[in-house]
Amino acid sequence: MRLPGTRYQEHGWEQVRKLLGLCSLQAFRQIEMHQVLDPGQHATLLDAYTDAVAASLRANARTARGEAEGNSYGESVYELSLGLLYELQAQPAYWSAFAAAMASEHARSGAFWRDAAAEGVLRKKVNDMYATLRDKVDADNYIVATGRDCSPNKIYTYRMLDTAYREISGLFAAWEQHAAQVGAILGRPPAGTPIEVRQMKSIGGCKAEWIIRWSETLEQFGGSPGPLHTRSKRFASLKNSVDKIAALLAEIGDYEELSANMDSAEEWQGEAGEAALWMEDYWRVLGESEQAEASGLPQDEDRILAAPEDDVDDEAPADTGDVFDDTPAPDEAQLAAEQSRAEELSLPLRYLEMARAAQEAGSWTVRMLHDESLPIRLAVYHKLLGVADDTYPDAWLDPATGELPTLQQLAALDQISMPTLRKRRNEAIARLQAAGAR
Repeated sequence: MRLPGTRYQEHGWEQVRKLLGLCSLQAFRQIEMHQVLDPGQHATLLDAYTDAVAASLRANARTARGEAEGNSYGESVYELSLGLLYELQAQPAYWSAFAAAMASEHARSGAFWRDAAAEGVLRKKVNDMYATLRDKVDADNYIVATGRDCSPNKIYTYRMLDTAYREISGLFAAWEQHAAQVGAILGRPPAGTPIEVRQMKSIGGCKAEWIIRWSETLEQFGGSPGPLHTRSKRFASLKNSVDKIAALLAEIGDYEELSANMDSAEEWQGEAGEAALWMEDYWRVLGESEQAEASGLPQDEDRILAAPEDDVDDEAPADTGDVFDDTPAPDEAQLAAEQSRAEELSLPLRYLEMARAAQEAGSWTVRMLHDESLPIRLAVYHKLLGVADDTYPDAWLDPATGELPTLQQLAALDQISMPTLRKRRNEAIARLQAAGAR
């Protein structure tokens, strides 16, 4: 997504957050992390963190990730990462919020940053810090570029609408496989190839009514409420507000059309990770919004929401060798059957066995999905985080693609049909959402 003045809203953000996460983990091994427990030491700790991360970023400047294109304006991932790091020093409130989140986790788990198995937790907290700072930086630059008011939450709203458009575009492109949902979005059953499939070439051609109907269809077809159809008041001003949505869509479309070095549509359609990242961010923000409403706190639309401690993905899977849970280990006959199914799907023979062993013991998500099979659990991550994420253990991935197995493969591994897999996956996601909202 492009907007005037913004630098961090494009496809390169995924690599920026991964590089900052990697360098942050390296920095945490060098600095006195126990100082997060003392507010009086936060400024000193921020200086040490900035120096350590900057050195690590410079060491990664010539790597493939560091040199990768960060946005359409010629800035590399390294340059964007270094710039956001120094923005953190200029706006230390975001570091203070991060330190408070770390102290809160310490109260529950002790000095968890010393545990290699907790890298997923550390990455998640770093991601949350930089994601909120990113939107503040881009909102400020948008104001400078346009002279119009803009809050970080408005940037977040732009991103939601851009993601919605790309989701709708994907459904339109495969309308035959999604005929019922496409019909609900269009407001009529498709008879032959809908003309809208050919006409919608950019976000400027996306109708506001489709955004509203898309959100409405998500609970039925995706298993979770859409952003305009939750209890949260975050998008209350947009609910059924066709004019407001149309104006925001038009602004994104107009600027992207004017952008002289705009990427090709095909390249943008391929950025599935961007949508997955937005959905992860969406559940983080939605969770805190609902918690605030339930407690009767006022809703300040211009404030940055911190990550709730019980976020669905707060303890994303880390690459560890810990035992997954206390589920009885399969016997030899079961393992042989599993290996046979894996071989038929061109997966490693011991795929299920190794994938079970690679899961993070004791995480919140693991506890919530304790009764689900491994393929169902992976289908949940498939839906919420996408087919590829840097927190996934290698043992979860299909070596041929470097991604999670397809839903078809997961259904075959579980010896169930695709409709049954989707049903159980959606029920599991609903339980996670219900628990996270409490």
